[in-house]
Amino acid sequence: MSCSSFWKAGMDSSQLVQSFGAITVWKKGDQRAPHKPLLVLYMLGRLSRGESGPVSFDTIDQGVGQLLDEFGPSRRTHARLPFWYLQNDGLWQLTNISRDPDLPLGSPPSKTTLRGQGVSGRFPEELERALVSNPDLIRQVAQQMLADNFPETIHEDILQAVGLDLTLPASPIQAASAGTRTPRNPAFRERVLQAYEYRCAVCGFDVRLGNAPIALEAAHIKWHQAGGPDEEPNGLALCSLHHKLFDRGAFSLDEDLRLLVSESAHGSGGFDHWLMQFHGKRIQRPQRTRYMPDHEYRAWHVREVFHGAAREFMI
Repeated sequence: MSCSSFWKAGMDSSQLVQSFGAITVWKKGDQRAPHKPLLVLYMLGRLSRGESGPVSFDTIDQGVGQLLDEFGPSRRTHARLPFWYLQNDGLWQLTNISRDPDLPLGSPPSKTTLRGQGVSGRFPEELERALVSNPDLIRQVAQQMLADNFPETIHEDILQAVGLDLTLPASPIQAASAGTRTPRNPAFRERVLQAYEYRCAVCGFDVRLGNAPIALEAAHIKWHQAGGPDEEPNGLALCSLHHKLFDRGAFSLDEDLRLLVSESAHGSGGFDHWLMQFHGKRIQRPQRTRYMPDHEYRAWHVREVFHGAAREFMI
């Protein structure tokens, strides 16, 4: 497949990181499409472990498919699509591929075809060498993918899933690339916490150290990375545990602001204590009606983050 490349041999480190930030992500309204970023993170994890070179479609289908199941939207998604379409960004090459004359030009082959032809994918060799020779570049690209596509609460979960350890300090290159993203409003946290009277909207957690709330956070209902605004109707005051559970899609809210626990979420004592006892109960309402969670943002969370169907309400 011929394509125009964002990445070119000879780029400096800053340009290389920016080329990954320029990846074209599929868009349809405000639906999430983390397919390419997860493929990039999966491959960076392999490179960090010394596993360079082409990777078979079967291997990527299994590895990236698991990432999509865990960190992607609940609707059906496929590793086949980023495996094919990342070529268009000039950051990906396929080997052993033969064009299917029965498909429109540029359309992805079926899984059966990709497996049957033994197709493999990889970063271009010179790009791969640049990444392998400079582990800090791997860290910078990984942080770019995370910051652009996922809330901070689940960054570490994704890093662990792909086998990346980002322990180096932030570099000027990463700081510069971060400046191209929409900045967060630093007043958002305080406004949301005040709206909910400094208590978790789910469990009421309100521990303070002196006058400072501890482990109480302002959660975006519609993620900042998806264009969610830093405004009270898009915020919930949540303790750090319920914030992570919310961002991972273990629970969401219905139109009456009742907590919905996913059928995919399960456990024993902790599950009952932190989730099931709140299932079907309304969250704490904010002080003013105009701070109430907006229907549009709540519906986005149900559609794009919540995992699977909600459990039934027990009467």
